[in-house]
Amino acid sequence: MVKLQGSVPTTFADMRSLGPAPADERCDITVLVRRRAPLAPHALETMPGQRRYLTRAEFAARHGASDADLDAVAAFAHQAGLVVVERRPAARSIVLSGTTGQVATAFGTAVERVEHAAGFSRRRTAPVHLPPELDGIVEGVFGIEDVPIARPHFKFSRESAQAALDASMPVAAAAAPADAQAASGYTGIDMAKLYDFPAGLDGSGQCIAIIELGGGYRSADLKAYFKGLDLAAPHVTAVSVDGGKNSPSLPWSADAEVMLDIEVAGAVAPKAAIAVYFAPNSEQGFVDAILAAVHDDQHKPSVISISWGAPESEWTEQGLAAMDQAFEAAAALGVTVCCAAGDAGSGDQNPQNGTPDGLAHADFPASSPYVLGCGGTRLTVSGNAIESESVWNDDPTGSATGGGVSDVFDLPPWQAGAGVPPSANPGGRVGRGVPDVAGNASPATGYRVRVDYLTFTIGGTSAVSPLWAGLVALLNQKLAQPVGWLNPLLYGPLAGSGALRDITNGSNGRYDAKTGWDPCTGWGVPVGTRLLAALEG
Repeated sequence: MVKLQGSVPTTFADMRSLGPAPADERCDITVLVRRRAPLAPHALETMPGQRRYLTRAEFAARHGASDADLDAVAAFAHQAGLVVVERRPAARSIVLSGTTGQVATAFGTAVERVEHAAGFSRRRTAPVHLPPELDGIVEGVFGIEDVPIARPHFKFSRESAQAALDASMPVAAAAAPADAQAASGYTGIDMAKLYDFPAGLDGSGQCIAIIELGGGYRSADLKAYFKGLDLAAPHVTAVSVDGGKNSPSLPWSADAEVMLDIEVAGAVAPKAAIAVYFAPNSEQGFVDAILAAVHDDQHKPSVISISWGAPESEWTEQGLAAMDQAFEAAAALGVTVCCAAGDAGSGDQNPQNGTPDGLAHADFPASSPYVLGCGGTRLTVSGNAIESESVWNDDPTGSATGGGVSDVFDLPPWQAGAGVPPSANPGGRVGRGVPDVAGNASPATGYRVRVDYLTFTIGGTSAVSPLWAGLVALLNQKLAQPVGWLNPLLYGPLAGSGALRDITNGSNGRYDAKTGWDPCTGWGVPVGTRLLAALEG
């Protein structure tokens, strides 16, 4: 047996081992195989009108999994007593099912049962091993463990946090505001006006994909919320991945994330279709949800919003690589991916989720070079205009924009002239700088969100990702070709075009804002009409 590169399990400080996992417990695993052929280099600074994107059918035929590779995995599974559940050629994966004992034996690993703050999970204690005939074919094996991996990047305002707490008490449930005007905060419509999004566009003909690792939405809430905005509720479709479902429960759960994402994106681009991909909160669930959205030939999203993430150090190497390759595929297909940069400052480790290690961390997936990393600001509005705007930092460890320098991804060539500083960690590595752009995120100046029949003020970089996704849907509606991979354009031909307004005040802990790009707010916040004009030009 050969050790699978990148499959060494990560460690989690807040977990307690309960001994070996039951051998008869059933599990489905995703085996990721190599591409049929490597992707051609991207035309980095070519404007959207001159780009040649692949269709999803073309991508599957050229760069999906070969039948021979999937057959090889299926033959191995048969010999190991595992069942082939599904073959996904475009996503380069095959799903196998068996007992934990069968899977552990087949892949030469060991699995334990662990207890943690969110409940109980399986966790690998050893790397994955492959038979020699699969060495070089298989690039990732996911699902042997189902430990929660990511966190939603939203924050209740102080008043809304108390209201959510009160709402959890039956006697005091009336303390939480129930109508759309009862809470403070902005809507997507408000932010579109403040950031000068182009008028006369509504996202018609576009589909916005949203990745969710828990929670759910209620159609009655969406209908009531958008009625309060004098808009028809957008067409929202729930897509199940790995058994994940639209499962609304309580407002302080992941429901707040789901509703924030839909309501912000839907208010900016009300005629865009919204496909919400629900998956379990695990590395397997996250990988499969991203692959499902990127290669979805039914809904055909042109932009993806992701508001979940975790420090790079908490992912396996195979997980980082699998998602980064999926984002690279999105770039080849002309799909823009917007990712929240985190809500716990430059450390990216909220004390509520364990003891911070004192180091600076970039949040993944925002640190992938193929995604648009979205940082956060705090603004002051006078009348109908922004009076001032600075880096969001209400609390440097628990309520501040993420951002920094990647410990995993090298400095991309298109970012070489941006002045990315050395990492604040020992050694001062210069890697991929995060974020690329920003938007209003402070809970103190947050967004008015209806969730589970109640209304709250919610912030976080979770709001910035769907805000930018909505803007991209507007741009795609107007442009002859989709925006696609926006990053090389921001650091190349769009630099100096006035398409973004620089944020030069504030800090997220270890990094400071400055003129030009910085690891707090990137190039700054959008000036929508100028961004459209620059892309058209």
